[in-house]
Amino acid sequence: MVLVKIINEVSDIFEEHGYKIYAVGGTVRDFLLEREIHDYDFVTDATPEEMKLFLDTYKDVFAKYGVMIYKHKGIKIEITTLRKESSYNDSRHPEKIKFVKHLKEDYLRRDFTINALYMDKNKKIYDFCDGLNDLKQKEIRVIGDIDKRMKEDPLRILRALRFSLVLNFKLDDALDSYIQNNIDLLNKLNPNKIREEIAKMQKINSVGTKDILFKYGINLFNNH
Repeated sequence: MVLVKIINEVSDIFEEHGYKIYAVGGTVRDFLLEREIHDYDFVTDATPEEMKLFLDTYKDVFAKYGVMIYKHKGIKIEITTLRKESSYNDSRHPEKIKFVKHLKEDYLRRDFTINALYMDKNKKIYDFCDGLNDLKQKEIRVIGDIDKRMKEDPLRILRALRFSLVLNFKLDDALDSYIQNNIDLLNKLNPNKIREEIAKMQKINSVGTKDILFKYGINLFNNH
């Protein structure tokens, strides 16, 4: 129950200064699946400049994206300001971001429904896209239009495959079909990013990774 303790303590800090904070994404997903949590990801309605006024130990290298790294009792927490994103011109990063105040605006920028769950200090779950049901059904489903989301950032293809391997979940039919028919989108990525993502998969299950690469026709040694 480390997460519950952390979110309670950090929420007290933020609420004292008039802001809200929630655990999000893989942190909530793994908490609900009773998996070990390796990364603590939170979101807040406070901007980086506002956070700097009351957080004591932070790094603001990615503050322009709304991201602050905060250490709470030795535990690293990534805190991101709620935001909306514009189009992705480089197939990796949004051209512009806009800070917002509501979870309903933030969730739309996220990739998969199981990664768009938010939890407050009372363990209340905020789910705007049926992510809890997909978690129960052990299914990976894209938020919004698949073609648009994958073309925004083709690395999401490999993330979907990695999550299926890590969690032993299946891709929903639409996503599975899309990946099989659009695997060439990976050619837009830096080959090193592809290798990094596949290395993460191999570390988890080398045999399973080999099967996935074969199924979807991903050959590192030809085009990458």
